[in-house]
Amino acid sequence: MSPDAQILISALPAPTLLIDRSERVEAANPAAAALFGHDATGRHYITVLRQPAILDIVEATLRDGVPREARYLGRDGNRDTTWRASARAVPWASGRRILVSFEDTTAVEEAGQIRRDFVANVSHELRSPLTALLGFVETLRGPARDDHAARERFLGIILREAQRMARLVDDLLSLSRVEADERRRPTERVDLRALAGSVATTLGPLAAQAGTEIKLDLPDLPLTVPGDAGQLRQVLTNLIENAIKYGGRGGPVTVALSGPAEQPGLRRVGIRFSVSDHGPGIAAHHIPRLTERFYRVDTHRSREVGGTGLGLAIVKHIISRHRGRLRIESEIGKGTRFTIVLPVE
Repeated sequence: MSPDAQILISALPAPTLLIDRSERVEAANPAAAALFGHDATGRHYITVLRQPAILDIVEATLRDGVPREARYLGRDGNRDTTWRASARAVPWASGRRILVSFEDTTAVEEAGQIRRDFVANVSHELRSPLTALLGFVETLRGPARDDHAARERFLGIILREAQRMARLVDDLLSLSRVEADERRRPTERVDLRALAGSVATTLGPLAAQAGTEIKLDLPDLPLTVPGDAGQLRQVLTNLIENAIKYGGRGGPVTVALSGPAEQPGLRRVGIRFSVSDHGPGIAAHHIPRLTERFYRVDTHRSREVGGTGLGLAIVKHIISRHRGRLRIESEIGKGTRFTIVLPVE
């Protein structure tokens, strides 16, 4: 192989192998070494590629020169990766070579899996209340037709299940709208101090019903950020409601606002607000997954208090749209704090 050809293959950004007539790897670039974990040069291609689907396309292309593709499964640390492998015949003075290149399709595969999981989760979330509704309607039309007490009880359950589905649909629509607007940063000025006070007043009765109170730690002067007032209200409402429902009986729910000040997480001046409770806390292994769609720490309790499993996913996307940062801190038995930092410009 000429030095120029070796230089050319080494310069290719995608993992690439050149296999000669003796079925050995004549050249491999650094990206291929990173993919396979070693320099494959000089080794038989079977000992390098190993996976049957890839071996088949290389063998067939060596035989007839017809281009072929296959799927290659790799591993990058703790993450599974997926590659599209292509085998192409290359005319050579000393005989045919096979160029095997790899295109990383992991992101596409993950996006497809996310869509499949999302559809499965939505179907599961809707199936349970729909099954309950159908069952109670059949009962009301049959055995409980003339039973007033049973009819009132079943109608109450039907109402709750219908409201649960309505909340789920509302959250799905909200998530869709937030994702659609995520690339467009809002420019309207929003006073977070006034917004926090308004949300706290609105949720005061819910806190009282839960046996707790909302304590405000707010500055005397307005603090404004560029934002979407409706979406930021949704963020505050979601976080304070969660604190009341899941941690309120352990003590007050505290809403604090501070700034403007230099924020290391933003690398610029920002405003920080937090929502803290004194409830049972969240185990450390749950925290990285809290903003995933439909992820719940306690599935039964979440559904019992009316949670859809989408609230924190919506919060994450709204904060991303505002170019902010979300941090979650929790300790078992001591409560949880959600902190959001938003740039002032």
